[in-house]
Amino acid sequence: MDAAHTIIETSDLTKTFGMGDANVVALDHVSLEVKSGELVAIMGPSGSGKSTLMNILGCLSTPSSGSYILDGENVSNLNKVQLAGIRNTKIGYIFQSYNLLARTTALRNVMLPLIYDRSHKHPRETWEQLARDMLEKVGLGDRMGHQPQELSGGQQQRVAIARALITDPVMIIADEPTGNLDSRSGEEIMKLLNNLHLQGATIVIVTHDPIVAQYTERVIHLKDGHIDTVVHNGKNHHLPALEPQAQAESVAA
Repeated sequence: MDAAHTIIETSDLTKTFGMGDANVVALDHVSLEVKSGELVAIMGPSGSGKSTLMNILGCLSTPSSGSYILDGENVSNLNKVQLAGIRNTKIGYIFQSYNLLARTTALRNVMLPLIYDRSHKHPRETWEQLARDMLEKVGLGDRMGHQPQELSGGQQQRVAIARALITDPVMIIADEPTGNLDSRSGEEIMKLLNNLHLQGATIVIVTHDPIVAQYTERVIHLKDGHIDTVVHNGKNHHLPALEPQAQAESVAA
C-alpha cells in the first residue's frame, strides 16, 4: 500500500448525547488524518472525548455530524449491519481486557474473526493455517492449544493481537493495550506493536499512559472534545524490532 494512502480522515467530527438542556457535546468539530503505516496515540483525561472518538473510528458508533472516511469509504452514516461488515473486514481490535473466549484454545480464538466474516474473503480450509501463522508471528507457536486461563496476561494479549491481524485489516485500534499488564509485559507488547508497525501496519492506540505514547510517531491530545495539541515524536523513537526468536523467548511476559 502506498505510504501516502489515507486510512482515517475525519472532518468536523461532532458527537452529542442527550437533548435540550441535557445535551452534552462529547466531540466538537474534530478533524484529523492517519496515513497508512502510521503508529498514532490518542490521549486525554477522563471526559476528553477519546473513548467517543475511538468508538467512531472503530465503527462502533456514528457521528452526529461531520464526516468519517475510512480507507476511502464514507462510513459516517452507515447502519448497524453495514458498520458490522466494516468492522469485520477493515478493523482489528485489541482490548485492555483481551476479550478472549474462555475454555477456547488460542488457535480457535484467533480464528473467530474468520468464522464471523460474512464476506468469506478467506476459504474455510485456510482458516486454521492462517491462525497458526498469526500465532507464530506473535511468538506463540508453542501455545496454540492453550486456553486463556493457561496463559499469562502478556500471552493473552498476544493472542488478541494475532486475532486482530488475521483478517488483514487496514488498521488496528488498540484500547489501553498494556492497561492490565505489569511493566515488563507491557514493554514486550509495545515492542511487538512497534515491530508490526515497522512491517507496515497502521495502528491507533488509545491510552492514558505517556510511556505507551512514547512508542508512537504522533500523539493527539484531546481536551473537552477538541484536539488540544499534537506532538510529533518523529521517526527516531523506534525501538529495535523484535526478531521472531526474540518474540518467542518473551512469551512468558
